[in-house]
Amino acid sequence: MFIAIILVIILPALAGVFTIVFMKKGDENYGSSSKRNTTNLTLIYIVVIIISFIALGFYIWFN
Repeated sequence: MFIAIILVIILPALAGVFTIVFMKKGDENYGSSSKRNTTNLTLIYIVVIIISFIALGFYIWFN
């Protein structure tokens, strides 16, 4: 259980850091579509976080 909690904390943090790092390496046309890309990425993170909390809730509920 302790390892699962650590993974839930570390993996999203790493995903956020790598996202920021790779966003800075964008292509030449990235600036023109930056708002759309940022919005899409934010929506993806929101959905993943919600699904993660639901999965964690099920895990806690059934243990």
